Amino acid sequence: MRIILVVTALSLSGALTADLSLSAQSGAGTYQLQKTIQIGGEGGWDYVAADAAGKRLYVSHGTKVVVVDTGTQAVAGEIADTPGVHGIAVAPDLGKAFVSAGRANSVSVVDAKTLQTSKKVPTGENPDAILYEPAHHEVYAFNGRSHSATVIDAASGVVLATIPLPGKPEFAVEDVAAGRIYNNIEDKNEVVAIDTASHAVVATWPIAPGEEASGLAIDLVHHRLFIGCSNNLMEMMDSQSGKVLGSVPIGPGVDANAFDPGTGLAFASSSDGTLTVAKVGDDGRLTVVQKLETPKRSRTMTLDPATHRLYVPAADFTPPPADAPQGARPQVAPGSFRVMVYEMAGG
Repeated sequence: MRIILVVTALSLSGALTADLSLSAQSGAGTYQLQKTIQIGGEGGWDYVAADAAGKRLYVSHGTKVVVVDTGTQAVAGEIADTPGVHGIAVAPDLGKAFVSAGRANSVSVVDAKTLQTSKKVPTGENPDAILYEPAHHEVYAFNGRSHSATVIDAASGVVLATIPLPGKPEFAVEDVAAGRIYNNIEDKNEVVAIDTASHAVVATWPIAPGEEASGLAIDLVHHRLFIGCSNNLMEMMDSQSGKVLGSVPIGPGVDANAFDPGTGLAFASSSDGTLTVAKVGDDGRLTVVQKLETPKRSRTMTLDPATHRLYVPAADFTPPPADAPQGARPQVAPGSFRVMVYEMAGG
């Protein structure tokens, strides 16, 4: 994933009116801003992960992970020393969290109660996406520059396998019942299926007409993958056959997807300040039910399935200095980092 102003009352009112109309037609709820959690500090961010059972939100931020209590919606602590942090995976059954530190080429093993790091496990180059596979109690770290996945025993922190991948991996999701992990290969416009027993790629599927996928989410009941593509599409793919079933338009710069099994809603967050909400109808077609306005450059997010809340990191930005190299990106304004909390109307 890539490291990554509030809407005026008039524009928000108009957007909500349109959203309510769409929602009424589709039978889906409408999301709205519920709270802003101020975090502050300096630096950018990447993934954010919700631990529904532990009522915690893990937010990557610069060289650390900020931990938010989702009950009080306040900062509860932090995980330090995670340079180039990308992602966080939680193992509730082991009381541990795992953090991919891209600049350190390692995964930090963290006590979920004390937030102290007990071990750093070497990985391939630039570990990015990370997930916990509970059936085998294993952690998968997807190495962006090494084109591989490092498999770690979650209990001992020992590396069990390194899985070669056909290109640059992005986000991944697991299907425990199927014994598979699905992973976007961004630069090859593909999705791979990894067998969790053999630690091997067992299927490779093209995502055309989608391109350069980053975000990924899964509907386990209906065997559907929701894929965020850089050419402004959220695709729906059959996770058993690899067949592309349909797509909806989304904003540019997508970097995260989510699926809520309780509501049947699929989400895609984009850097243009839109978060697309879609749903599969009785006819099997994926359709947009809401275009939620978010702060610009808020391209990542996560869903808490217990509360149906969406958490979207955001910040204000300042132009690059006058002497900055051509093409330099705007910088996060110090102290402006925050997490926007969206929930369904009436929720």
